[in-house]
Amino acid sequence: MSEKNSSPVASGTDGAPSAEAAAPHRYTAAMAADIEARWQDFWDADGTYEAPNPSGDLAGDADVVARPKKFIMDMFPYPSGAGLHVGHPLGYIATDVYARYQRMTGHNVLHTLGFDAFGLPAEQYAVQTGTHPRVSTEANIENMKAQLRRLGLGHDKRRSFATIDPDYYKWTQWIFLRIFNSWYDEAAGKARPIEDLAAQFESGERATPSGRPWGELSAVERADVLSGHRLAYASDSPVNWCPGLGTVLANEEVTAEGRSERGNFPVFKANLRQWNMRITAYADRLLDDLDALDWPEAIKLQQRNWIGRSEGARIDFPVDGHDDARVTVFTTRPDTVFGATYMVLAPEHDLIDSVLPAEWPEDARGRDTWTGGAATPAEAVAEYRKQAQTKSDVERQTEHKDKTGVFTGAYAVNPVTGARIPVFVADYVLMGYGTGAIMAVPGQDERDWEFAEAFGLPIVRTVRPPEGWEGEAFTGQGPAINSSNDEISLDGLEVAEAKAKITEWLVAKGVGEATVNFRLRDWLFSRQRYWGEPFPIVYDEDGVAHALPESMLPLELPEVDDYSPRTFAPDDADTQPETPCRATRSGSRSSWTWATGSSGTAARPTPCRTGPVRAGTSCATWTRTTPTGWSTRRSSGTGWAPARGSRTAVSTCTWAAPSTPCCTCCTPASGPRCCTTWGTSRPASRSTGCTTRA
Repeated sequence: MSEKNSSPVASGTDGAPSAEAAAPHRYTAAMAADIEARWQDFWDADGTYEAPNPSGDLAGDADVVARPKKFIMDMFPYPSGAGLHVGHPLGYIATDVYARYQRMTGHNVLHTLGFDAFGLPAEQYAVQTGTHPRVSTEANIENMKAQLRRLGLGHDKRRSFATIDPDYYKWTQWIFLRIFNSWYDEAAGKARPIEDLAAQFESGERATPSGRPWGELSAVERADVLSGHRLAYASDSPVNWCPGLGTVLANEEVTAEGRSERGNFPVFKANLRQWNMRITAYADRLLDDLDALDWPEAIKLQQRNWIGRSEGARIDFPVDGHDDARVTVFTTRPDTVFGATYMVLAPEHDLIDSVLPAEWPEDARGRDTWTGGAATPAEAVAEYRKQAQTKSDVERQTEHKDKTGVFTGAYAVNPVTGARIPVFVADYVLMGYGTGAIMAVPGQDERDWEFAEAFGLPIVRTVRPPEGWEGEAFTGQGPAINSSNDEISLDGLEVAEAKAKITEWLVAKGVGEATVNFRLRDWLFSRQRYWGEPFPIVYDEDGVAHALPESMLPLELPEVDDYSPRTFAPDDADTQPETPCRATRSGSRSSWTWATGSSGTAARPTPCRTGPVRAGTSCATWTRTTPTGWSTRRSSGTGWAPARGSRTAVSTCTWAAPSTPCCTCCTPASGPRCCTTWGTSRPASRSTGCTTRA
């Protein structure tokens, strides 16, 4: 036996030889980690993965700059947990391999990675761990960076950023302002400045919705008119409200069972004031532009179905006993209006409460299928709404499920037959599609047939089915039947001709119009939560929204001690969001959102609304200093601005040095005093000159 083979060998705890001691030159896990760490240090020091610009701070080797360029992107990770999960490298390794191939084939490759750090996941993680979202998010980002480095991925780290960086969301706020200050000009097929639209109203080139001259409208009325055209606007919208989380959820955050993905809490439908993007204004253009895309036809068909363009008519059904009330429906089959024997409103429809009678009409009494056993229509509708709130849109739209609903006690008048027809509330009608109301024609619609049978409602066929038809509702085409009155007859006409004739008659009578509808909905993108990018919007004392000047961007998120949204009993649907940015009179939450108008009186607080990566919290404290300029005040104080008419703000502080408290001084009957305390932990570079307590 040679001397080499007979040398002493170290043993492990079980007596087996230790591989590292026996062969220190072997490639072990420890050696691999050491080699990888040394190369990663070299790559960082040498800038191996840096993509140089032609000039500026990120300039580099001219030969590399001259190469063909490749920009490779990964989906940003959410730093909502303690680190990466296995799904992250699954995608990152693939793009890293592709990026390395492009570098090896002579390209200047820009491959970097940022962090999608705002939003509900990060906020929920912070709430669960008891740390501020910024603290937990930034710590998670640093941990993820270390993990990404250990993976050896070839990212240009100089270009990495997080969406919580003010230098980043300054530009998404800038984008929002461009959208807010624009409207879609159908004639031009593109967006134009909102000032151009206001000029059209002012000159009389375009009539106002009410027909009144622009000069006679108040500032609030003008703002409402323009809001009806702005590409970004706030409106009352049906949303997914989750009391257990205390926030509004996006559709993709709600499971098919109607519960929240995070926490598995019940989710309800509620009407809340929300920010929307008017993407429906682009519906026709989106459809037309699909033809120019080099996409598979199957994908383009899916897009067309998602946009869902349909031509038809809007028809007004007067509500019996209510002179100003109309139930407006959109239908692609106006030729079947003679067969409308009842109407259905979505549970969220805003007309319902105004037409409910105090008592059940005579023909509804004793019909429990209509009344749900409730003593009054109001009680029946309230109970049914609670049931509907627990169902998702998918569940409500499921075909062949048992049809549920309740009679409102109100009747509409069919404009072509003159018949009084009952108005029901049922969950199979959605507020988000069409007008949130339908004329039910059970003879030509399967869901309407099922509902009519369940509630004992009449069925009138308006299209002749083929010979030998033994089914129920006939949804095909054929000659019109049972479709005439003293002024018009559709009988015998085929569908296309019947549609055109009845639409012309409805327009002449002033009870309808030809129109186009889309399945596409405007994008609702605000949420009631703290951890999000602030909307650059301020409000005057009349509640009118104003865009913050671009020179004041970024509008930064305030620092608050209590960042958790107020949560409620998970099953309590009769609740409203209360966010960390909303102050209370007791001072229990930080007050960042009030407004002081040019008259010196205070406006109402503004609730927080945050959204996905590019939408944020609708919070700003501001003072109008001149007719053309605005100055903001960002604060984490605990008081309210003076109530309107009770006292006058005589001076407003600017930023003080970090150690100096600051306040807004007011003049009540007892003399000047500090009515609002301002935060102090702010950059010393801000101007000083705070008005002190009198």
